[in-house]
Amino acid sequence: MTTIPSKNIWMRRQQCPCGDWKCYITYEGDADETSEASQLVKNDNVLLSESMVAPYVGMVFKSDDDAFEYYGSFARKNGFSIRKERSRLSPQLGIYKRDFVCYRSGFAPMRKKPGGEHHRDRKSVRCGCDAKMYLSKEVVEGVSQWFVVQFSNVHNHELLEDDQVRLLPAYRKIHEVDQERILLLSKAGFPIHRIVKVLELEKGIQGGQLPFLERDVRNFVQNRKRFVQENDALLTEKRENDTMELVEACKASKVTDEDFVYDFTVDENNKIENIAWAYADSVHAYNMLGDVVYFDTSYRSITYGMIFGAWLGIDSNGRTIFFGCALLQDETLRSFAWALQTFLRFMKGTCPQTIVTDLDPALKDAIRSELPSTKHVMAICNILPKVSSWLSLPLGSQFPHFKSEFDALYRTESTEDFELRWSEMVSMFGLGSDKHIALLYSLRMSWALPHTRGYFLAQMATTAYSKAVHAILKGIFSAQTCLRSFFEQVGISANLQNRPRQDMQYMRIKTCMPIEEHARRTLTPFAFNAFQHELVLAMQYAASEMANGSYLVRHFKKVDGEFLILWVPEDEQIHCSCKEFESSGILCRHALRVFIIKNYFQLPDKYFLSRWRRESSLAFFYDHATQQNDEQWYEEFYSLTETLLAESSITKERSDYIRKELTKELTKLLNEVRDMPESDGIAMEFTLSPTD
Repeated sequence: MTTIPSKNIWMRRQQCPCGDWKCYITYEGDADETSEASQLVKNDNVLLSESMVAPYVGMVFKSDDDAFEYYGSFARKNGFSIRKERSRLSPQLGIYKRDFVCYRSGFAPMRKKPGGEHHRDRKSVRCGCDAKMYLSKEVVEGVSQWFVVQFSNVHNHELLEDDQVRLLPAYRKIHEVDQERILLLSKAGFPIHRIVKVLELEKGIQGGQLPFLERDVRNFVQNRKRFVQENDALLTEKRENDTMELVEACKASKVTDEDFVYDFTVDENNKIENIAWAYADSVHAYNMLGDVVYFDTSYRSITYGMIFGAWLGIDSNGRTIFFGCALLQDETLRSFAWALQTFLRFMKGTCPQTIVTDLDPALKDAIRSELPSTKHVMAICNILPKVSSWLSLPLGSQFPHFKSEFDALYRTESTEDFELRWSEMVSMFGLGSDKHIALLYSLRMSWALPHTRGYFLAQMATTAYSKAVHAILKGIFSAQTCLRSFFEQVGISANLQNRPRQDMQYMRIKTCMPIEEHARRTLTPFAFNAFQHELVLAMQYAASEMANGSYLVRHFKKVDGEFLILWVPEDEQIHCSCKEFESSGILCRHALRVFIIKNYFQLPDKYFLSRWRRESSLAFFYDHATQQNDEQWYEEFYSLTETLLAESSITKERSDYIRKELTKELTKLLNEVRDMPESDGIAMEFTLSPTD
C-alpha cells in the first residue's frame, strides 16, 4: 500500500504472513484521500488519535488500574465502553491476572422470579462481543508490572459516535461540584427536570448536552436521600453520645479548675441542645480587655450539624485573645440570644462597648435584644467576599465597576451622601429588585462607615485581624474526630492565645520629639508603632486656625479632604472629624499636628488609653526594673551595631572583614541559642507593626 502523509493513523487487525491473528498492520492515510483507508475504517470502525496508541500484546503498565484507565480512554475515543470481567488470585502474587472486556461482551443470564416464572423479557445490551484486553502480572527485578497478553478490537456491533458514546453508563458521571448543586436545588424544592434545566443554563449549554441524563440525576437524588435516611439514626446516636461526653469533659474541667465556667440547654426530649464554656484566664483577660469583642460564627461542624461560635478579643500587643465559645444547634434568634446571655453571665454581667460579627440578621436581632447598649459592627472584610459571590455572576463584566462604586460608597463621609450614592448605584446597575442588595441596605447601620465611624473597634474590624482569627479557628477544626478531642484542642488554643508574652522589640525613635519619647515610655510596642506611624505622617499636614479656635487640617499634596479639629483648651480636649481616636484609641495624624503646633511636649494622659498601656498588658508581671534593663540593653545593642557598621564602611578591607567574621559569629550564636530550651514559662514573640 502506498503511504500518504496524513493527520490520522488507521489500524486494522488482519492475519499477518506469520499466521498470527494477534499481529496488526498499520496504515497511514486520510479517509477522504484513500479509498482503502476508508474501507478499513468502514470494516473495523477503529479511528485512533495521533496522541493515543492502541493497546498491543506486550504493552506494559505499572498497575492494573493504569491499564484499565488507558483501555477506558481508548474505548471512549472509539465508540464503546469497557468493564472488568475476571481476575485470578495466587498466594504468592495476589491478583495476577485481569480481564477487561467490551461492555457488550457475553450474554445476559435468564432471571426467574421466586415462583419459577421468567421475568419480563427486557432487551439486554450484551451481544457476545469479543473485544477484550487480558493482562498478566510479572515481578521484574522486584517490581510488579502488568503485561498485555491478549488484545482484540473486533466488535460484532456498531460503534457509537462521540455524541452517543458519552451517554453510555460508564461515562455518565456526575462530578462533585454538580452533585452539591443538585442537592442544594433538590433541598430547595426544585423538581428533577427543573434541576437539569438550571444546570444547563448555568453551564451555558444546549438542552441534552450535560454529561449525564435526567434519570441519572433522579437516581442520584433518590440514592442520597436513602443514604441520609439510613445513616440519620446512627448520626443522631453519635451526636447524643458525643455531646454527653462533652458535658462530662466540662464537669471534669470544673473539678480541676473551679474558675472554669460552662452551661448547656436541653430540648424537650432531654437531649443536649446548646453548650458554652470559658476558661479562668479568658475571664481574667476579658476584665482587662473586654471593651470590644469579635463573635465569629462562620464555622459549622458537618458531622454534628452545630454552629461553632467563638468570642475573641485583641490584647495590648495586637494579638488575638480567647474569651469563650459555644456550640449551637442552629442560627436562630433563640440560639444566639441564649449564647449572648450565657457569655454575659460568664463575664459577670459586663457588656462590651462594641461587638463585631459577620453578616447575619438573626444575630443582629439577638444583639439588639440582649446587648442594647453595645454598638454592633459587621466587619466590611467579612461582607466583601459575600458581595462578590452574590453579584459577580449576575453583573458579569460590570462587576469590577460595581466593586469600585461600592468601595467608594462605603467610605463616604456623611449619611446623606451614603443614601444618595446608594440610590445612584442601585439604579446604575439595575439592582432594585436584588434581595442581597436589599439585605445590605437593611443592615447598613451596622456596616456602612458613615454610620459606624467612631465606634470603638481597637483595630479588630480589619482584614489582618480577620485572617488571624480564621487561622486560629482553622487550626482548632483541623482533623478533629469527636467533640471530646475538639474540646481539648479548643483548650490548647485558648491557653496558647491567652498566654502572657514578653515582646522583644526595641522601639526606635524617628522624630526626636518629646511627644514620641513620652509615648514610647507609656505604650506597648504594638500601640506605639501605630502612634509613631501617625506622628511621622503628621509632619505632612498643614493646619489653619479658624476664628473660633478650631483648625482645618489638610495634606500638603491634597491627597485627602480637609479635616476639622475641635480644640477645647480648658479641658485639653481635641476632636477630629475622622474619629480615628474614638475608633482605635490612637490619636490621628490630624490631631497630633495640632498638638505639635500647640507646643505640647507630653500628651494629656487621657489620650493614652488604658488598654494600650504597658501596665495593661497581660504580660505585665515583669517588674519595672527588669523592663528598664531590657530597654537599656536594646539601646546599647543598637548603638554598638551602628558604630560597628560605621567603622566597617570606611574601607573595603574593613567591610569585607566584618562581613565574613560577623556572619561566622552570628551563625555560631544562633546555633547555640537554638540548642537552649524553647520555653521557660514565658512565651516571647516579635510584634509586627500595624499596616495602613
